[in-house]
Amino acid sequence: MVRLVSVGFSILALAIFRPLGLDVLGWMMPMHLIAILVLGTGICYVTETILTYPFNMPSSLEKGVGYIIHRNLWFQIINTPLMALMVCTYLHFVISGTGEDEPLSWKGYLQTLLVLAFCSFAIGLYWRYKFRSRYLAVELEETKNLNEQLLKSQTLEDVVQPSSAITLTGTTNESVTLQIDQLMYIEAVGNYVKVYQFRNGEVHADMLRATSKQMENDLRSYPMIVRCHRAFLVNLGQVDHLVSHSGSMQLFMKHSNETLPVSRSNMAGVKEAINGMTSI
Repeated sequence: MVRLVSVGFSILALAIFRPLGLDVLGWMMPMHLIAILVLGTGICYVTETILTYPFNMPSSLEKGVGYIIHRNLWFQIINTPLMALMVCTYLHFVISGTGEDEPLSWKGYLQTLLVLAFCSFAIGLYWRYKFRSRYLAVELEETKNLNEQLLKSQTLEDVVQPSSAITLTGTTNESVTLQIDQLMYIEAVGNYVKVYQFRNGEVHADMLRATSKQMENDLRSYPMIVRCHRAFLVNLGQVDHLVSHSGSMQLFMKHSNETLPVSRSNMAGVKEAINGMTSI
């Protein structure tokens, strides 16, 4: 429906500006404009296919409003020249030889491209702000639900956050023993990891010569510990709340002023972990 409305606006602009001598169509012009509307909608689907496969840019709300806006910009860049070529080709077979202007020429193509580029710019601005407000409303509601799920999961301490000891070892003889419910997060720092835990009312950090991938494997049996970023593993039981904005997410930790970023590639996993913890 969005593409149909956008193409319809462009066809209306063609009817108003009438490039390429459209006046020669006379009373037949509305029927030809309807035909262009149908063909133009088809061109939009062709552009969608080009973006989804060769450009590997599928339409996905999960990737955030910034991604959608960037994708729509590429849609306009590809679709507008294709639309202008389609219009000129169609009119070439309809009005060629009936007027002074030849539709399928550089002059005709540039005239049509100018009109459609103006329409594309205006339509892009309209849908950008309309889509942004709609997406942000959905994002706000999702963030509220995730925080509710996070709070609910943290009340299931016996199931989700067992108080059991675990020993994390590195590639050397060093090791760190802690209660799993006291683990806050693990940060990768070069060839080392920093293990943060809340113990005796304070936040402690221990260094181990290891990789975050190794730590992730050692903690795989604890569903509340997930990767939120290539540099961070986080214990969701130690997250106070999360904040989402424009497709980005941050985790605010308990007992400290620290915030952990959630990368786009790990966002779905974090959301799935939060929702899954309450269904155990």
